[in-house]
Amino acid sequence: MSVPIALLGLLEREPSHGYELKRDYDAYFGRGKALPFGQVYATLGRLARDGKVLPGEVEPGAGPDRKRYAITPIGKSEVETWLDTPIEPEPHLQTVLFEKVVLALMLGRSAEHYLDIQRGTHLQRMRELTELKRSGTAIDALLADHGLFHLEADLRWIDLTAARLDSLTAMVRS
Repeated sequence: MSVPIALLGLLEREPSHGYELKRDYDAYFGRGKALPFGQVYATLGRLARDGKVLPGEVEPGAGPDRKRYAITPIGKSEVETWLDTPIEPEPHLQTVLFEKVVLALMLGRSAEHYLDIQRGTHLQRMRELTELKRSGTAIDALLADHGLFHLEADLRWIDLTAARLDSLTAMVRS
């Protein structure tokens, strides 16, 4: 997720203070990795510099003085363009999983051992995501499903690769 685009999108809903943007970013997009306050304000500074947001007047409050940021037409246009632009389909042909298998075979190491370890790691993550799906919110369930589907595809690839290790070994060692 692009932090600048996410903040612009959150600002398109309504003008907000930096701490509100951080709270909303963390709630919707920061699963497992909260956005640092410094990054929020540095990003808002760049967005203001580029004419995509306007900082309001300094407002007194219970804590330090703060500004409410609002999106500009340039910022709205950027969000609209981003939403209308399809993302590159995943996965790419050269993945880390593939690279590890091929290099293990080239180096005379056990790719089957690596695949077994990776399978176990994937299954553990699937258990974690299944629990999140069961106990979390609707947003958690959607994110967990997305991750589960990708992990299921990886597991199918791991099994297929394990079945083809002999022919793959012959190819990479010739």
